[in-house]
Amino acid sequence: MNADFLISVLNDVDNAARVNREKASNIVLENPKLIKNLVELTFNIDNKLSIKAAWVLEWICTHHGIENILPYLNVFTENLAQVHYDSAIRPCAKICEQLATAYTSKTDNKVKLKLTEQHIDLIVETGFDWLITKQKIAVKAYTMSTLYYFGLEKKWVHPELEHIIRTKVIHESKGCAARGKHVLEMVEKNKKSY
Repeated sequence: MNADFLISVLNDVDNAARVNREKASNIVLENPKLIKNLVELTFNIDNKLSIKAAWVLEWICTHHGIENILPYLNVFTENLAQVHYDSAIRPCAKICEQLATAYTSKTDNKVKLKLTEQHIDLIVETGFDWLITKQKIAVKAYTMSTLYYFGLEKKWVHPELEHIIRTKVIHESKGCAARGKHVLEMVEKNKKSY
């Protein structure tokens, strides 16, 4: 099984419907070496197939374990900021949220062992870029959560996040405003615990 096989699998994914993503992810998981090709295709950013690759990668991380991305953290974090198709940014933002949640979890896990400061810095930098640029609601929602969680470790993140939410995000759509208010409440609660 190789990249050409994976491309044929992704070409059969008509849309982001659950059944399509699940079917393609099962094929990839039956051939775990294809995950590397899937990550590479996700970041082949000028190819529209990157959108489908991102959908399947996010499905694998969400439903079969975030550990599946760990061997490819360098590629993922170093190329994250280059993704420009809206439909590919959303699944990447969701993977970032999952990484942040696992990293700041109170239970031991493999993400804590593999995610480096450099990886986190790249995710945080990209996340702030996503918050200040025109992005879909889901991207901003996942990103606010990601930055909140990483802000538990990096103290400078919360004040910046608060500022962007209060001056920009809160004035956007109702969905962004609602998530922004929720994140602000979490930041305030975290301040009081110190």
